Amino acid sequence: MVNTNIETEKTLKGTVLPILERLHKEIKAKHKEVSHGVEKSAKEIEKTRNATQKHIELLGQHATSFESAGGKLNPTDDPYVLKRGVIHRLNKQVIAENNHHNDLIHVQDGFQAFEAHVVQTIQQGMEAFNQVAGGQAEKTRALYADMLSAAQRIPGDYEWRCFQAREATRLANPKDPPRSLEALTFPNQDHAATKPLIEGTLERKSRNKLAWGTQTAYYVITPSKYLHEFKNDDDLQYDPKPELSIYLPDAVVGTPNGDKFNVKGKDRSSSISSKLAGSSELSFKAHTAADAQKWFEALRVAASATGSIYESTPASPVATGTESHSSAGSKLATIESSHKEQEAGITGGETVSSPTALSPSNTNSVPTTPAATEEKKTLS
Repeated sequence: MVNTNIETEKTLKGTVLPILERLHKEIKAKHKEVSHGVEKSAKEIEKTRNATQKHIELLGQHATSFESAGGKLNPTDDPYVLKRGVIHRLNKQVIAENNHHNDLIHVQDGFQAFEAHVVQTIQQGMEAFNQVAGGQAEKTRALYADMLSAAQRIPGDYEWRCFQAREATRLANPKDPPRSLEALTFPNQDHAATKPLIEGTLERKSRNKLAWGTQTAYYVITPSKYLHEFKNDDDLQYDPKPELSIYLPDAVVGTPNGDKFNVKGKDRSSSISSKLAGSSELSFKAHTAADAQKWFEALRVAASATGSIYESTPASPVATGTESHSSAGSKLATIESSHKEQEAGITGGETVSSPTALSPSNTNSVPTTPAATEEKKTLS
């Protein structure tokens, strides 16, 4: 029996043991794959969530300061721009979360197949073990056969089904639908400061004297009295950073000529070119003469307002012409009436002319200069 057991030991080390050693390595590799993969994905999601939360807090901060500061903010602090930045980061967060969810489903599905592979490998090892031990006594062989029978009665997914029953609350549900950006809300999403007075595509002549032709971009006039230029209106694919930002109360707005109009002012965006260049006159071209008039009315309202104008109803280049003209015209008439009453109440008979932007007789441009701003302060 000693010699038989020695021969059996050698055979087992050469046939059965390698099977179990390979299985052991596979289990360790699977553990490492799951641990590192899921942990890395979870850290990426946490990073995107922190970025989204930080931008939402920044929007809340500047939306609050917008009302207290009279609507005058830096271009990068414009609540409209910050809101679009929140949407951009929310989209990245949703994509990361959906990818993480799909990874979890893939890992869970792989566990069932992997466990079946583990059980099958053990069964193969037990079969080899039974063949080696068959040369021993009948009693010992019967014992080994009984051990094999017990191992073969284990279902391939036995442990997995038990684990699902125990940890159902911790597992991802494959039936859960993916998250949608349209169903998400965030603070100050519908704040009045985030709603544009008018927005749409315009053609602008290049400021480079060596270049010819025009370029089409997406333009917005915000309640913060900025004229912003963006490459497009896609907040999901690109981070919405203004290519051009002009503060309209400090700009000069020319009257439209057909479908064309001009705006002269200093670019206050964060680009390098804006810091080097001074005031420049920009030539715009709308789709139609009616659209140019709508843009001009919105520019006049923003340029002549002394405080925040976030109560204005957002307009669009494709909106009905009657609504756009009546909205902008009523705001301009209110401002002119206010200045006429203030001029009538000045003592000593001294007459102070209102800013040129408010004068209906000015047919060339609508300037808003520091002197005009000082006149508004004197009148108020």
